[in-house]
Amino acid sequence: MAAISGGKNYHHGDLRNALICAAVDLAVEGGPERVVLREAARRVGVSPTAAYRHFDGRGELFRTVRIHAQRALADSMERAAAREPGADDPALAAERRLAALCRGYIAFAMAQPGLYRAAFCAARQTGAEVSMPECRVPEPEVRAFTLFGEALDALARAGAPRREVRPAAGAAAWSAVHGLSLLLLDGPLRRLPAQRRNAVVETALAMVVSGTRVP
Repeated sequence: MAAISGGKNYHHGDLRNALICAAVDLAVEGGPERVVLREAARRVGVSPTAAYRHFDGRGELFRTVRIHAQRALADSMERAAAREPGADDPALAAERRLAALCRGYIAFAMAQPGLYRAAFCAARQTGAEVSMPECRVPEPEVRAFTLFGEALDALARAGAPRREVRPAAGAAAWSAVHGLSLLLLDGPLRRLPAQRRNAVVETALAMVVSGTRVP
């Protein structure tokens, strides 16, 4: 994840970074709706005019927060996969890694709901704000999808020629864990006690792993 520091201890020459820190804190506290340039400026103790020297408006500031959140999500997935014990059987090891990536995805959503929502929320711009230029590099959110794809590629290599990965399995796996995360955060599943919630997650992950492969 890109280093971000100093949001609450702004010093001369580091205002942009301080504003990003404050905006990330706002997203953590209340989701994407809380990310407002004027509030970020207030938190670091500068005027809105000073903040506008570094950001054209809320849209640009929020885009930076969204990228931070997307990177944090992928980091959570990779940490979960790194903790997963290996296996002598390559197919089993690949299945475990895929499940661990999914588990890290859901864990991030549950631990950081504000950032998770910010990771997938498009910035809304007012008429007074300057339009954002087209991004010329891939969005960091693709990294999460890439991790799923790499895990599925490993699963296909380990299982061939007995079984092959279904077409579009990466998108299907991502859709499943994303939908489950939203149900746990905002849907009726949010009321589940921890033990039942964990059981639902593990059952869903088992279905994701088994459903990615053609018998």
